[in-house]
Amino acid sequence: MGAAGIKLHPACRVRQEGFGLLFYDSRGPSLLFAATKTLLPVDFFDRVRRADELPEGVTDQQKLALKKLIAKLLERGFLREQSVC
Repeated sequence: MGAAGIKLHPACRVRQEGFGLLFYDSRGPSLLFAATKTLLPVDFFDRVRRADELPEGVTDQQKLALKKLIAKLLERGFLREQSVC
């Protein structure tokens, strides 16, 4: 069995805005505004990634903020866990 990973839930969409990313859940509907600016590309969660896999070149402070965002996205159902091959 593979390790746990994360991916955008199929019922959710994400789009780039001036402040960062806007997550939309069509099951709710529910919105989540993530003030990431250009830190995460809009397609970052399109494939299964390890939960600790973050973009290159981010500072320790940015890593901490992104890990909190990922936890919130998981908690709110925008991301779901999947096995990583």
